[in-house]
Order: sequence, then structure tokens, then C-alpha cells
Amino acid sequence: MPPRRKGGKGRRAARPGAGRISIDELPDEVLHHVLSFLPAQEAVRTCVLARRWRHLWRSATGLRISCGPENEAAVNVKKLRDFVDHLFLLRGGSPLDTCQFNLLDINEDDDDTRRIHLWIRHVLMCRVRVLSLNMTWYSECWTKCFSLDGLPLVSQHLKRLELSSLYLDDSFLDFSSCPALEVIEIKECEIPDLDRILSRSLKSLSITGCCEFSEFHRFHVYAPNLVSLWLEVFIGRVPILDRMPSLVEAVVRIGRPDDFCHLADSGNCEDEHCPGCYGADGDTGCVLLQGLSEAQSLVLISDTKMFIFRRDLKCCPIFSNLKTLLLNEYWCVPDDFSALTCILEHSPVLEKLTLQLFCEGPKSNVHMKGSPDPKERSNAISEHLKVVEVKCEVVDDRVINILKFLNKLAIYSYKFQF
Repeated sequence: MPPRRKGGKGRRAARPGAGRISIDELPDEVLHHVLSFLPAQEAVRTCVLARRWRHLWRSATGLRISCGPENEAAVNVKKLRDFVDHLFLLRGGSPLDTCQFNLLDINEDDDDTRRIHLWIRHVLMCRVRVLSLNMTWYSECWTKCFSLDGLPLVSQHLKRLELSSLYLDDSFLDFSSCPALEVIEIKECEIPDLDRILSRSLKSLSITGCCEFSEFHRFHVYAPNLVSLWLEVFIGRVPILDRMPSLVEAVVRIGRPDDFCHLADSGNCEDEHCPGCYGADGDTGCVLLQGLSEAQSLVLISDTKMFIFRRDLKCCPIFSNLKTLLLNEYWCVPDDFSALTCILEHSPVLEKLTLQLFCEGPKSNVHMKGSPDPKERSNAISEHLKVVEVKCEVVDDRVINILKFLNKLAIYSYKFQF
């Protein structure tokens, strides 16, 4: 008689993979979302997997359309034309959550340009919520920004817009016909002819990288409901920030743009031919600080040769909501510390001050943390100020002078970290 198998009579061995859920058991809505993470060409190829997959790609919630350089040669969009045209034709008006165009080093061809513009308008008609555009012309020597058409964006559904390596003008950046738009990210773009960025719905604005601003005039940022701002200016004139009563946090970094003068620290050298002080059209009043005055958290970093912040301090607003402030060495020169004193006197509810001194980036070798003496607190600082941090690469004479100034404000009792 053969030996009896363990497990009892009639019990069968479990099938390999039993208890696991196959991807085919997922609902269509989940598979549509999964397909949105694939490049468009790969998403379409899933049609050969099984009968059920034959048409799933048509309703994918996202599209990733890209082409890039091969062997350092220009990419011809014509190779992509038939695929994308048929893709949009077969998708029809299926709604999109996200769409990404990543077209790098493409030929500068009028037909290709018109086709790309049509693609962008088509995805807007598909009620896309997040649109990302990163496109460059082919050049043997440098990257050349792709020029968008002069038509404004019109969408009732667009919530997030990411723009990279593009040439932008007033028409495209007039978002008055995009009432749901909340987030804009602009990176490495050319905007020399821009007069304004206009949006009442915008809550987050980021302009970073080496964007090229105009050297002859300042454009206006009009976004009264903005909550978060990140602004970097390294080429051209610093833009004018209009009032932002809802602003919570802002980071402003000024590199080596056209707002500098070898003769005056505050942009008033009295030489009417000076391009730095008098070279911008319609340049009157406060440029940055008035628009930032209602923020709760500020990071203000500038090259020491720039004058725009010091000029603004002549009509310095009250930072009535400001609780955390980070400054670099720009605010501590010249040695009279007038710029630092002014902004501290105009920050009545400040709780934390960080001085990031002579550092290449946010990291530092030396970290000192001090606090004001409540019995000897200076009237020049907020009664709410609890923490003062000083970060630097090395404690040299420049840093020691700043510590001496803080000591006059009764800020000491430092704890060191290395």
C-alpha cells in the first residue's frame, strides 16, 4: 500500500502564485493610471498583450511624449509626427490628467513648429490638468530656446504648468483665461520681452535657473493670491512684485544681473548715463520688498554688488507677519550693518533669524546658535525673537565683526556645532 500523503485525503497542492492578484484583475481605471507613467510609445505597445489591453491605452490618464538627440544629431519631429497625430486621433477627446512634452534638440522647421503648437492646443482641449513643456532647438554650440506661438493659454481645467527652455512672451503668460491655474514653474527660459505675469488664481510661482530677463525694463508679477514664491535672477533686471496679501513663504536669490553700480550701493550714483541706476524704463518705487512684506517666512540672498534690496530699504515696509528670516552676507556689508538693522527694525514679530555667511550653498562647516538676553534686549529687534543662527565656512574676521554687532543687540550665549 503506498504511503499516505501529508495533508489528508483530497487536499491539493497550492498553485504557484495562488493568493496573488494579477494585474489583469485590476479595474480599468487603475490600469489607465498605470499606463500614464509609461512613454507614449510604450503605452501604445501594450495593445498586443491581450484582447482586454487592445484599447486601454486610449484612455490613459497621462501622456509622455518625448524625443532626444542621438549621436549628437538634430532630431526630426517628422519621425514623431505620424505617431502623435494618430495617437491623438484615436484617443479622441479622452480627458487627460497630465501631459509631458520633452522634445530636445529638434530641427528648427516651420512645419514642425506648427505641428507642436497644434499638439499643445489639442491636449488643452482634452482638459489636461498638469502640462509640462520642455523643448529646445538644435544647435551645435548652445541650447536654443523653443519659441511658443503668440496665442494665450485658454483652459478651464489647467491647474499646473511647467515650462522649461522656452521663449515666452506676454500673450502666452497671460493666464486670465486659466481660472483654475494654481502652480507655475518656469526654468531656464528666455523672457526678455515680457511685461507682466498675470493670474488671480495662482498660488505657487517658481522662476529658477538662468532665465533671461530684460536688461531694459522690469516686468510685473501680478498674483494677489500667491502663497509661495521662489525667484532667482541672474541675467537682466529684477522683476517688480505687486502686493501679495496671501503670501506665506518666499525665496529670492539675486545673482549678477543688471542691477549693480560701481559708484553707489543703493542705485543712486546721480550719473544719468549709468545703465545700472537709470537704465530701466519706468523704474520707480519699491521693486521687491513691498510685495514680500506680508510673508511669514523669507529667504533673501543677493550678491554683495547688487543694489536692489538696499534701494528698496529706503522705503522699507513693515513685515507685519514675518516670523522666520534667512539672510546672507549681503545684509551685513558695509560694516555699519545698516541694511540688517533696517530689516530687523521693520520685523516686529520675528521669531527666528538665520545668517548664512560667505557660504557657497546651504551647507556650512560651522553652525552657531544664540539667543537674545531678555533682560538686555535691544529695542531694534523683535521682542518675540528667540533664536539667532549663524552659519559659515570658517570663523574669520568678517564673521567676528558680525558677531560683535549681534552682541550689541544682546544676542549671545552661542552653542557651536562643527
